[in-house]
Amino acid sequence: MKYFSFFSAVSAVTAAALLMSACEDHRLESTPGLPAVVDADNKGTFLPAILTTVGNVQVFNGGFGSAIASDPRDPGAFFMLTDRGPNIDGTMANSKVFAVPGFAPQIGKFRVKNGQMILESIIELKNSAGGKLNGLPNPANQGGTGETALAINGTNIGSSVDGLDSEGLAVASDGTFWVSDEYGPHIVHFDATGRTLERINPFGSGTGGRTIPLVFATRRANRGMEGLTLTPDGKTLVGIMQFPLYNPSSAAVSGSLVTRILTFNIATGATKQFVYLIERANLQAVSEITAITNTTFLVLERDGEYGTDANKSTLFKRVYKIDLTGATDISDPANGANGKLYGGKTVEELKTAIALQANGITPVTKTLALDLATETSPVYPHDKAEGIALLSPTLLAVSNDDDFGVTGTGTYVAKILPSTNTIDKNRVYFVTLKKAVK
Repeated sequence: MKYFSFFSAVSAVTAAALLMSACEDHRLESTPGLPAVVDADNKGTFLPAILTTVGNVQVFNGGFGSAIASDPRDPGAFFMLTDRGPNIDGTMANSKVFAVPGFAPQIGKFRVKNGQMILESIIELKNSAGGKLNGLPNPANQGGTGETALAINGTNIGSSVDGLDSEGLAVASDGTFWVSDEYGPHIVHFDATGRTLERINPFGSGTGGRTIPLVFATRRANRGMEGLTLTPDGKTLVGIMQFPLYNPSSAAVSGSLVTRILTFNIATGATKQFVYLIERANLQAVSEITAITNTTFLVLERDGEYGTDANKSTLFKRVYKIDLTGATDISDPANGANGKLYGGKTVEELKTAIALQANGITPVTKTLALDLATETSPVYPHDKAEGIALLSPTLLAVSNDDDFGVTGTGTYVAKILPSTNTIDKNRVYFVTLKKAVK
């Protein structure tokens, strides 16, 4: 195993890791000449290194790691996505404390030069009028999760129609970006400058008027459309939900392994839905999906545990190869709020493979492609493996979300990796797969 890390100052976020995800089949046939280990060096071009300080805790200009993608027009360039910005859980139920409420989710463009990862530009995400997006929760009925956003001093800072908790990233051959999020969920199309071209959600409140099925509005808060990819032919977006929908309720789906994959035909807006079975109900579940072919993909599943030598045997960070061929399309022609019902139950209520089979539903097939817990040395130390990028049929890059180097409940504290006793920062691991995926 090789690994690649970097941590340095950038304009609104310190870049901390990256690699490429293949958007076209031919990109899988060659591997870029990347160093085994490299720190980013932007020579002070992007400052500050610290977004802010809360008490005596530094909130680092990091946060990249939610997704990674290659530039299909430039084999040497890579893009990396932040999430909604630095935040921690509040002490009141369903609250979040935002250290930098005006933080705009962004895409960093990077390039490897002379053994260093150089940050070339930052693309801040904007609405259709050109105003900066933010990471605040959406209003009710427009993607709202019921979360209360608080400033550091405890002030309620409200919600925003421009809020986006960005998680999935796909780069089109025309240089535009597609981003999925954990709020609505929304799927947003941005031009090359980061300006919104179209926002698609279940509510019809986005830009452009197109929608995805209503059932996706039942997503669990902070477990929305975590992964997004583009098929190699450039025609179809494929998104995956992080966790079983709360459909019809949290209690009703307790213990369910059923989560959903959505395909979206970019030209027509037509959608299909398929069942993906997670391995265990207590996982934080799916973090990413990336295309191999038009029907096969890699999916990353994980727990929320830090890796140490002591828990290596129970750590769960796995990558599966899946195939949509032969899977049942569970779309609801009536587009009901709870989707298509089977014997009066939602798909999530069926919970297991046995119950799905009894109702004539075939989930996508999946086979293990990589176990990070057993196939990396030293043990994978991060809690949040969130991005995967396929560099060749046998080489995979895995990146983590460093949470801007902070964590906590009510009070900001430094996010420390138990295995190294150092502040978490973004890192990409290059792992050679035991078997080619294509």
